Amino acid sequence: MLIRYYFYFLCISGSLILTACVNRSALRVTDLTVGGRTAPIGLDDRTPGLGWMMHIEQQRNIRQTAYRILVGTSETLVEQGVGNVWDSGRVLSEASFGVPFGGDSLESYADYYWKVQVWTNQGDSASSEVGHWRMGILDKREWKAQWIGLDTVSEQDAPHRTQTRLAARYLRKEVALTKPVAKATVVVSGLGLYELQINGQKVGDDVLSPTLTDYARQVPYNTYDVRHLLDTGTNAIGVILGNGRFFHLRDFQGGPNPVTGIAHVNYGYPRLLLQLMIQYADGTETLVVTDPSWKVTDKGPIRANNEYDGEEFDARMELDGWSERGYDDGHWAVADVMEAPEGTLMAQANENIRIKETVVPEAIRETGRGTYLLDMGQNMVGWLRIQVRGNAGDTVTMRFAERLSDSTTLYLDNLRDARVTDTYVLKGGGVETWQPRFTYHGFRYVELAGLSYEPVITDFEGQVVYDDVATIGSFETSDTTINQVFNNAYWSIRGNYRGIPTDCPQRDERVAWLGDRLMSSYGESFVFDNSRIYRKWMGDTQAAQDSNGSLPDIVPEYWLKRTDNITYPSAFIIIPHMLRKQFGDEETFRTYYPDMKKWLAYMWEKYREGDLILRDTYGDWCVPPEEGTEEIWTSDPAKTTDGGLLASAYHYYCLTLMEEFAALQGLDGDVAYFAGLRERVARAFNRKFFNEQGGYYGNNTTTANLLPLTFGLVPEGRQAAVFQQIVGRLAAHGYHVNSGIMGMMWFMRGLTDHGRADLAYAIASKRTYPSWGYMVENGATTIWELWNGNTAHPLMNSWNHQMLLGDLLIWYFEYLAGIQSDTNQVAFKRVVMKPVFPEGLHEVKASYRSKFGVIKSHWKRDAEKLRWSIEVPPNSSALVGIPAGDAGSINEGGRPLSEVADVLVKGVEDGRVLLEIGSGSYQFQADLH
Repeated sequence: MLIRYYFYFLCISGSLILTACVNRSALRVTDLTVGGRTAPIGLDDRTPGLGWMMHIEQQRNIRQTAYRILVGTSETLVEQGVGNVWDSGRVLSEASFGVPFGGDSLESYADYYWKVQVWTNQGDSASSEVGHWRMGILDKREWKAQWIGLDTVSEQDAPHRTQTRLAARYLRKEVALTKPVAKATVVVSGLGLYELQINGQKVGDDVLSPTLTDYARQVPYNTYDVRHLLDTGTNAIGVILGNGRFFHLRDFQGGPNPVTGIAHVNYGYPRLLLQLMIQYADGTETLVVTDPSWKVTDKGPIRANNEYDGEEFDARMELDGWSERGYDDGHWAVADVMEAPEGTLMAQANENIRIKETVVPEAIRETGRGTYLLDMGQNMVGWLRIQVRGNAGDTVTMRFAERLSDSTTLYLDNLRDARVTDTYVLKGGGVETWQPRFTYHGFRYVELAGLSYEPVITDFEGQVVYDDVATIGSFETSDTTINQVFNNAYWSIRGNYRGIPTDCPQRDERVAWLGDRLMSSYGESFVFDNSRIYRKWMGDTQAAQDSNGSLPDIVPEYWLKRTDNITYPSAFIIIPHMLRKQFGDEETFRTYYPDMKKWLAYMWEKYREGDLILRDTYGDWCVPPEEGTEEIWTSDPAKTTDGGLLASAYHYYCLTLMEEFAALQGLDGDVAYFAGLRERVARAFNRKFFNEQGGYYGNNTTTANLLPLTFGLVPEGRQAAVFQQIVGRLAAHGYHVNSGIMGMMWFMRGLTDHGRADLAYAIASKRTYPSWGYMVENGATTIWELWNGNTAHPLMNSWNHQMLLGDLLIWYFEYLAGIQSDTNQVAFKRVVMKPVFPEGLHEVKASYRSKFGVIKSHWKRDAEKLRWSIEVPPNSSALVGIPAGDAGSINEGGRPLSEVADVLVKGVEDGRVLLEIGSGSYQFQADLH
């Protein structure tokens, strides 16, 4: 009895002892990641970064103080506390992601198991479950496979006008496995696109694999665990090869596209590299590789496939059982050994594409032309899954469009040269189900032709495809316009994640312009975990860099467009800065820092005029023209910003970031160099562009004034005057958007940072032209390419773009919700929560899943009180700014702040009471009168 009483006394006497007793059972360690991914297969990083999260209910101010990582070769060993590959020991650190593996050398194809134990500032400790990862191929000498395919054009693939029809290639091989299989790992690269099958079953859930890149520089491969698909005895391996971006359907007789004037890249005929490592239960191994022993045919049902034009499938030519054991491939050809692509083989680190959602059509109606029009109710990206019936040879065509020209007619003019048509030829004999493999479409409407009966909605399903990235942010307000714009942005962003951040998903373009993503990548990062796609894209950019330092405008260079401007390639410096701030990625900017320097040096040496680089190509792209016009951007010179001002301003901003990158690496010489160069550029910039008497820059456009104001170029004491010029310009345009994308990337934050959150909110909530709400008012379910997308000329008029978002999503999360990462304690290690509360907006509710866990902010206000619920994850803290005159008008959880030990009052600044809080849930209430 005495012992029981003593233990009870320890658990209730003193808050520290009580906390420790409770937390030991409540603390959990979860969400183990390797290289940012859960249980990845096929890594080729010899020091992958390890990460985890902590969870604890109803406790505050929880910080990690130490960790211990165990890595072993078996799950059992690690469960028993043995790290025979790496035991980090107890490390005093708050780091909980990106912790580099520090053990023995990793081996190709090997499995590794790991767990982490953490200790907290409350004296608690907890261990995770055991995680897992598998390596890919670490040494190029281990590649034994050959590239194979069909190195010719068949008769039915003969050139047709300016386009070449190319059927899918089917390849197969049977192998005999003589002993029980313990482990099997397949490594595959099928270019342009592939689908792998083993014994008649598709391997994995990925589609449109592998990721897009410039195959002359990099060749990605995927890795899968296929043990569950193999049996002792004969096994069949089959691969279908699609064209993707490897074999380009259009060659324009070797010249440029007659519409865009830009040449397209063609890498050659599709080809396959595959290596299957089989480890038997007795410890022996065998390797199956692609070589001339494989068979190939292009006489299968996929008669043509192209991302722009669609897929043609003839079910009468189906090769029943072609990827199963025992299939007679005697009439197939021997596979050709083909040249390896010029690029370096590399394990794909970013996510592949998957079917992420299905959409039920909203309506179907007959057109009067014997066709049927399907309305998905949402502009989406993917394809249509159909169920049809008919006679053998009946042909069903599906043509896709984003909008209608009248109630029953597709609007196709904005698709330019893309045919956007899928074709299915029936084999007859019952209900047939089909969906394409090697194409995708951007569409809301589908016109179906060739049906001999009236279809119903349940015959069709829209399948939404994009990179398998997690949605990590949510956002909702009391303003219905803002909510719909956010939803439109959500659909546009994910619809353009295609292994690269494409500009559009519907016309004959679908490329990744560097300039489109300077700031939108930052806003996107609040909605999706885009850390790996953008890190990969920066790798693509470095690979595209010429030896002299020059960078292209588009990466990968599927379109050959290299104009040596400053503004667009500045993404190579700006996006790594975003990756560090939002995700704590220290590796990307460090890896490419020498290449960033090389580009800046090239531009400085080749294009400097005095102390400025005035090199710009595209200007302030897409400044809104007058309402109702067909113009795709304004032709008014008074609204057009000098390209030299844009270029030199962005150059200055790049130098600022380079100075920061140099300081983070301890490169004192570089810090001094970039600081000195910044000063020279600033002086030259103001001499050339600043109108001292008028207090404005250039020709006084919003963008001309906003960029120097945002980048810190405006002389001390003149900032307010320059900002008033912006306000004046907005007033002249009825307080609407009046800049192009170079200005829009800083627009909403610029207004708010200078005290005009009211103007920012007014613009964000408008439904008149030009505004995001105007798109909503005109039926948009995604973001348009042009402010006047409902009337503009179809030459450049996509209804699914993201570039006009500018910094809107950043403003939503950082300024309305108050979820912003501290610039020094990045990745939301310290959250800065100082939202604005515009008149007319009564409620904002947002969440964001950071590297440490979920951050939540939910505020409501009326004329008298502000009620604000905040959640900060373990191992994070927050600086909270509440609009109040003093701390006495604020309570938390119904108690005055003076009685809340977990909240530190730091003072009053700019009309806000500043509070420092640790992790946990908080309920603040403040008087507003």
